Amino acid sequence: MKYADVIVDISLEALDRSFQYIIPERLEGQVTVGSLVIVPFGKGNRQVKGYVTGISEETDYSPDKLKEISGLQEGSMMVESQMIRLADWMHKVYGCTRAQALKTVLNVKRRIRGGTKKVYELALSREEAIKEMQRLALQPRFASRAAILAVMLDEKDHGWISESDIKKKVPSAENALKTLLKHGWIRVKEASDYRTPYADLTDDRKILLNDAQRHAVDSILNDERSVHLLFGVTGSGKTEVYMELMDACVKSGKQAILLIPEISLTYQNIARFRRRFGSRVSVMNSRMSEGERYDQYIRAKNGDIDIIIGPRSALFAPFSNLGMIIIDEEHDTAYKSDVTPKYHAVDVAIYRMSMSKGKVVLGSATPSVVTYDRAVRGIYGLHRLPKRAAGNSEMARTKIVDLREELKQKNYSVFSRALQEEIEKRLDNKEQTLLFLNRRGYAGFISCRSCGYVIECPHCDVSMTLHKSEGNILKCHYCGQKAPMPDVCPECGSRYIGTFGMGTEKVVEMLKKRFPSARIMRADRDTLSRKNSHLEVFGAFAEGKADILVGTQMIVKGHDFPNVTLVGILAADMSMFSGDYLSGERTFQLLTQAAGRAGRGSKPGLAVIQTYQPEHYAVTCAAAQDYESFYKREIVYRKMMKYPPKGSLMAVIMEHEDKIKVEEAAKILSEMMKSEDVQVLPPADGFRAKEKDRYRKIIYIKGTNVNGLIACREKAQQVMREDTFFDKINVQFDINPMNLY
Repeated sequence: MKYADVIVDISLEALDRSFQYIIPERLEGQVTVGSLVIVPFGKGNRQVKGYVTGISEETDYSPDKLKEISGLQEGSMMVESQMIRLADWMHKVYGCTRAQALKTVLNVKRRIRGGTKKVYELALSREEAIKEMQRLALQPRFASRAAILAVMLDEKDHGWISESDIKKKVPSAENALKTLLKHGWIRVKEASDYRTPYADLTDDRKILLNDAQRHAVDSILNDERSVHLLFGVTGSGKTEVYMELMDACVKSGKQAILLIPEISLTYQNIARFRRRFGSRVSVMNSRMSEGERYDQYIRAKNGDIDIIIGPRSALFAPFSNLGMIIIDEEHDTAYKSDVTPKYHAVDVAIYRMSMSKGKVVLGSATPSVVTYDRAVRGIYGLHRLPKRAAGNSEMARTKIVDLREELKQKNYSVFSRALQEEIEKRLDNKEQTLLFLNRRGYAGFISCRSCGYVIECPHCDVSMTLHKSEGNILKCHYCGQKAPMPDVCPECGSRYIGTFGMGTEKVVEMLKKRFPSARIMRADRDTLSRKNSHLEVFGAFAEGKADILVGTQMIVKGHDFPNVTLVGILAADMSMFSGDYLSGERTFQLLTQAAGRAGRGSKPGLAVIQTYQPEHYAVTCAAAQDYESFYKREIVYRKMMKYPPKGSLMAVIMEHEDKIKVEEAAKILSEMMKSEDVQVLPPADGFRAKEKDRYRKIIYIKGTNVNGLIACREKAQQVMREDTFFDKINVQFDINPMNLY
């Protein structure tokens, strides 16, 4: 006898509770995970619809107390059914609970306080609004009305502003808003409009593809394989290929999803897609409110839009007839979830499209070694764009600077002599510069020169970072702990306590001293934390309102600034020796992507790479923009060490506030997971052995394939279910991890 787990309501609360039903013999083989079934529910056996979330041959209850499924609902393979099947696959592969997987993939109904928020726009012309504002401002009793008009006139981003934002700026706005509406000076903007920015960008321009782009489009559409790699150098016009592929998809009556790694990339991408596809394009991202995201889910489910653009979470848009998922910058680690379930968006996209019989297109100038290996072996289709799309745009020249030689020449600045000269030239020529440093804040760590004491976070096993612009405070980038910068060493009392290393904030300060006339902007997690701040910063830089943009990884991913002719990579070694097997790949990708930001317009570009390891193949291959040479060197290392794609790896992460308990848990699991099929490495402290007052141990396990690792994980989970010792120990399993723990 078989039993089905059924949820009768797709709501947040219901996902943690399912009901077991007997699958009658007549329906065996027909009822599968995701099936929409009719079941008797409650004391009155009311016939209701429910979704099957799991099937088993065992039950926790007496079979004579269970009810039978009444029947299957015709046409039951709705989008919810597909998403439940996807969640079941994620549960099996990634080892999360079914409820965790369901909450990740389903558009669950939540109680959203207040529902859809009101948004207003001016109903008057700008000239009329200014005139009314000036008239009202002359009378004190109408000051609130004048202030509201002033706030709305100052709204530059999209011409509308939410009621909550108005009230933040004008506390006495509530009654005044009613009056302005009554007079017809302002109006409520429709939610379907304001939820979808850039509505005014629609036009009918058709971009003509070059021969390489046209060949890529045709070969992807005509190739029977379901997964394809679009391997194009930076500036080769991959976005135009995406748009043409999506156009074909939409014209065939299907929908498409475009995943992008960073929310900041939405600024340019959504505008370009809006021009091509109009209001049938929407955007989803984590910085939208819950209500805004819910609106977009409903629009997708109702068929009001054909294309969704967004980061990883957009993968689960409830399109009922999905025909294509495109993953831009597919190599980016942002596509790997760092919370349970620890899924990779590429793998989930491939499985989702296998249900929809559609295509997955992976695009990158620096594809992951795993993806490229599958492409050269013919598992994926491989389509190349070897040259930049703009006819007069060449790849940037590169210059490698050996920082050891700079020290010998007594140059102690973060800027090499060559880089300083090149920045000076750009300032003289009214051209722009990007400076990339993969660390935010003012300084990497604070240390005492007398005793060597390093100020660490009391809750995490990491050093604290100085943020000078926030009031000279020390901050932990993992738990957010803050503390004032001390005048003397807390350990020995010495006054010789100071900063070592540097972050983007300090680079800006040094730039201002070296180039006092330069207009400088900064882009990192600190400066782009506000909603829409990425639009403001990147929009202003694109309009030429700054000469130099200093930033972390987010400035080297996918942006197209035609007047940027110089990119400076200040510390190329920062990711090279991070201690994980992906460090060489990550370094090559960052350097290549950074260099690709220069010279994308009509002017030639230059990338200056500053490094202490100028001979490392990740640096030399990136400088030559030679991916194939890098791949050949890297794949030898992967074969030798049996790392992906020439093997599989799983991290088992154990956390607990008691150090002794977590060490004991690590010993138990490492012993019982040993088998002939896998290699279990000894337990070790995590990269952050303590975080947020919890101690961490890691076990790495190598196997020839993922199935061996899954079997190993299931064995461990069985022990954890049976032994109460593990009840309060947080144990996570991460297959093919992309970040250090």
